[in-house]
Amino acid sequence: MTFDNLELSREILQILEEKKFKNPTPVQTSVIPLVLSGKDVIAQAQTGSGKSASFVLPILQLWSQTRDNAKKGKIKVLVLTPTRELTLQIASTFNEFSKYLDKTPQVVSLIGGEKIGEQLFEIQKGCDILVATSGRFLDVLRKKQMNLSHLNYLILDEADKMLNLDFSEELDLILESIPSKRQNLLFSATYPEKMLSIISKIVTNPVEVKIQETQTVETINQRVIEVNRENRGPLLRHILKQNKWKLVLVFMANKRATDNIAEKFRKHDIKAASFNADLEQDVRNDTLRAFKEAKVNVLFATDIAARGLDIDNIDCVINYDLPRSPADYIHRIGRTARAGKSGTAISFIDHETQAHFKLIEKRSEIVLPRETIEGFELQGAAPKKVKGPAPVKGKVKSKKDKLREKNKLSSKD
Repeated sequence: MTFDNLELSREILQILEEKKFKNPTPVQTSVIPLVLSGKDVIAQAQTGSGKSASFVLPILQLWSQTRDNAKKGKIKVLVLTPTRELTLQIASTFNEFSKYLDKTPQVVSLIGGEKIGEQLFEIQKGCDILVATSGRFLDVLRKKQMNLSHLNYLILDEADKMLNLDFSEELDLILESIPSKRQNLLFSATYPEKMLSIISKIVTNPVEVKIQETQTVETINQRVIEVNRENRGPLLRHILKQNKWKLVLVFMANKRATDNIAEKFRKHDIKAASFNADLEQDVRNDTLRAFKEAKVNVLFATDIAARGLDIDNIDCVINYDLPRSPADYIHRIGRTARAGKSGTAISFIDHETQAHFKLIEKRSEIVLPRETIEGFELQGAAPKKVKGPAPVKGKVKSKKDKLREKNKLSSKD
């Protein structure tokens, strides 16, 4: 299968040839024809499988065939993402692949950390394709200075990160603001079951595309090392010294921890940096650029780095702290072994995190042997489980009780 077989236009094929893209990935092979034929799509594919191009290419083609001749662009395409980096990356992809179209679209990105007035001005000057983080998009939407009445396409990338129960009200606000007749495309590596009722609000008769993840996972050497919590830092330095990895991404549980450990590692002459949501956007951009160029070898990051980092050469992912959910584990380790390369993913566990990692294994359908490294063996015994007191009925209100109370108050207003 080549891109020539996917009924893409001459202009799109020209830029693909220039960028040396010859064969579509499985998700691109499945999704591109569906998008071109106007279908709603729910696509599930591993991180790094080429999901972005599977909607960017056909959307650009459809936009170029149906665009009007108005000088001022009208928002026809809305892409929502969970992170600033992914937003900027997708906007850049739209710009790159529209190079040979008769008229290139006006692409605007909306992200936090930048002046909202300037972003709104960019939209009002004329915008064909709007790529936004969901939070900043809602901020702009509430100002009621954005015309979405011409929207033809709604795309949610990394949909599982946005479509949680807390986002339900905001989603209703978005859906009320856009035309009901539109094409909807959802992309993610995972779709937890609790999301399905929310998804049904968005799509109409969708075609589900599920690309098997085994091939990608097989290229990742997954390891689990038992180590006491206080020895994780020294063990990581030992592992880095033993392996000549060029780029290592280390996931931490919180923002402050990334800054503290990066500083400690720099004192050991390791080119390390931190990456978290508290950093200014220009610092985040500069840090990623330095990591891509291997000016930084070890990047300590929170889970904002689990989505949307388009770096093909990460040698190893370290779960210094375990992710909260099995889905996040899949997203994290998917940062390595991209673009057909192999990679390593190492998780540190101790007595207290054994049970949580077993849950990750069960949900991810993997079983991994436990390793120990000489000089860093796990010490002590597992803490005994203490059975808590039985819950007192009526002490804590259930969600249903809270909802009933809320409805009673609403009926009084």
